[in-house]
Amino acid sequence: MVKAIWNGAVLAESSDTIVIEGNHYFPPEAVHREYLLDSAAHTICPWKGVASYFDVQVDGKVNKGAAWYYPTPKDAAREITNYIAFWRGVQVVGE
Repeated sequence: MVKAIWNGAVLAESSDTIVIEGNHYFPPEAVHREYLLDSAAHTICPWKGVASYFDVQVDGKVNKGAAWYYPTPKDAAREITNYIAFWRGVQVVGE
């Protein structure tokens, strides 16, 4: 079981993550959406496509852009469509 934890809260947990480039991508249903806020931020990966971001909010603290996902990835990354990964201080444990 892999968990994503920030500010004492479990943001996601799953035994079915997909690891790409060292990042665990969690299935959408494994993520506790109450901690995610929509963000207007986007980045582009040459082989995965356009990433969209969430800010993570726990107990009034906000970690901007700490979660990302690919709503419409390129074919090479199709398996992670809408899967969510974390960074910026979010601990991913249980690997």
